[in-house]
Amino acid sequence: MPSANYRSLLRTPGAAAFFLPASLGRVGIAMTSLSIVWLVHSRTGTFAAAGLAGGGFAVTDALVAPQLARLVDRFGQTRVLPPALLGHALAVAVLVSLVAADASAAVLTLGGALVGAGVPQLGAMSAARWAALLRTDRAAELPTAFALESISNAVAYLVGPTLVTALAAAGCPTVAMVLAASLSVAGALALAMQPGSAPSPVADSAAHTRAGRSLRCGAVFVLMGLNLALGVFFGAMQVSVTAFVVEHDAPSAAVPIFTVSSCSGLLVGWLYGLRRRRAAASVHLAAACGALMLGTLLLLMVRSPLGLGAVVVLTGATIQPLLVLFSVLTESTVHRAVLTQAFSWLGSASAAGSAAAVAACGWVIDALGARGGFAVAATAAAAMTLQSLAGLRLLRAPEGQLTSVEPPTPTSPPA
Repeated sequence: MPSANYRSLLRTPGAAAFFLPASLGRVGIAMTSLSIVWLVHSRTGTFAAAGLAGGGFAVTDALVAPQLARLVDRFGQTRVLPPALLGHALAVAVLVSLVAADASAAVLTLGGALVGAGVPQLGAMSAARWAALLRTDRAAELPTAFALESISNAVAYLVGPTLVTALAAAGCPTVAMVLAASLSVAGALALAMQPGSAPSPVADSAAHTRAGRSLRCGAVFVLMGLNLALGVFFGAMQVSVTAFVVEHDAPSAAVPIFTVSSCSGLLVGWLYGLRRRRAAASVHLAAACGALMLGTLLLLMVRSPLGLGAVVVLTGATIQPLLVLFSVLTESTVHRAVLTQAFSWLGSASAAGSAAAVAACGWVIDALGARGGFAVAATAAAAMTLQSLAGLRLLRAPEGQLTSVEPPTPTSPPA
């Protein structure tokens, strides 16, 4: 039965104990940004202030995430998570209090930024646990584990925003904000209580510094560039699809179009995680980037919301395999002692690309219409294809990057 591979992964001792809480926490994280927007808008009545607060959250999340991941790699998940979660919970309480006190837009933006600074990086931590759990004698199952991670993330970003929207529409934006924080904190605390599956931290600072050199190799820069371009694609599609359906007097079509795209990605991601790959992951990456580029070129030709829905089924189908391949190549490229950082840097690159695209596409669409926004998405996909082809040699044999890095030992005395 196809799902047996996923079941066997979750039956691995310790796997379900960290994966399920991390999946729950991801729903809270997926709710947080939109919760901030609804919460601030409910009090101020303006999307300008709400957007600034949401932007402050996104910026600090992208900037602080790799630094938090660095502490996790250095001291361990079980030591870093509790104080980080306490800070996150306090930041949410501060933001809710500021909204209730009718604070200015600038102060609310600062409050949103504080919330972003403490978001637990559950995706990176869960992926690092899979790598630690399977790397020794079940490395061939890592792509399937990363596919499971990708599916969990996609489900969270389907369920989370839906919950927020439903609660906000019912007049309970504060409940949405508190629920988002509660799910994030509960999931991450449960993860912190499972030390057995967590990667071993590096006690020796000199060894940790040597391991960190693998973060500066060419393959990592290629992967960061790819994630940056993918973020641009995400941001451009988010704005352009909305603009397209508005242009065609069918604004209600936006939700089913986004849903169809997400569901096609979930299905293909599920199937991709089950297949045995014979070609190198770098070759699969180039092929997936090429498929995404072809799909985005079709976006320039659509003339109706129905046609757009058909095309986003194709573009959405490439996303989950791409995310799986990014994780596979990252795990095989960087030293295990800095793996959480590597995953976090890729996420930050994607977030930066998305934020930049959302801002830029507004100007492009005002000047050229929705097709101008689709052109931005197509350009990002073309850039991904070129990068993946140019980086084939760097990504094909990433294990060689590790040979010059001395493996750190957790028992080494502190420097």
